[in-house]
Amino acid sequence: MTLNLTPDQLLSTTRAVRRRLDLTRPVPRELIEECVDLAVQAPTGRNRQRWHFLVVTEREQRLAVADIFLRALSAGTGEPLTERDMWRMNYNSASTARVFDGLGHLAANIHRVPAFVIPAVEGRTDRAPVVTQAGTWGSILPAVWSFMLAARARGLGTVWTTAQAPLERELAGVLGVPYEKVMLAAFVPLAFTIGTDFKPAPRIPREEVLHWDRW
Repeated sequence: MTLNLTPDQLLSTTRAVRRRLDLTRPVPRELIEECVDLAVQAPTGRNRQRWHFLVVTEREQRLAVADIFLRALSAGTGEPLTERDMWRMNYNSASTARVFDGLGHLAANIHRVPAFVIPAVEGRTDRAPVVTQAGTWGSILPAVWSFMLAARARGLGTVWTTAQAPLERELAGVLGVPYEKVMLAAFVPLAFTIGTDFKPAPRIPREEVLHWDRW
C-alpha cells in the first residue's frame, strides 16, 4: 500500500522526519525489504553494487545502537559554520530552529525508534583522493535517497544523520561489520510517520543556487 503521490509531490515532500516518527508502531519487515529492493535499482559506479543495508529492529540490539548514537552525537562537532552557512540558516530562522528542536526530540527518544537503517558501502574513503571519494559516495548516496523516497511513499519517515561517524568503529563492532573494508555511510532512523501531510520546505531562492555556463 503506497500513498497517492505524484512524482513531484514525492520528491518535494520527502522530509527529514524527527518529531513526527511514530514510536509506538513496529515497521513490518516486508515494507523495509520493498524499500531496499527499490534502493538497489539506483545507479552505482561501474555497476559494482557495493552497497549494504543493515537493519536493526531487535530490542537489545536497538538499545546498544541507540547508546552509540547518543554518545557519538555528543562527540561530533562537524565543520565550523561559515558566514555563508549562517546566512542560509537565517534565511528561514524558524525552519532552522525546528531542525534543532527536532534533533533534540530525536535524541531524547532514539531508544524508542522501532528500526534503524545503517547504509554501508564496500571501500573506505579515509585519506582517499577526491576521485575515489566521489566514486564511493556516488555509489551509496543515490541508493539511500531511493530508499528514503520509497519509505515516504509507504507512509514511513526517515532522516539522514551522520551521528555515527565519531564512533563508527565501535558501531561496526556491534554490528559485526568488517570496519577496515566497509564504511558505515549514515545512520537512518525509520518509523511510520504521524500523519502523512508533509509539505515542500522553504528554501533559498533558485537564483542563489542556479548557475548557467559559469559561476
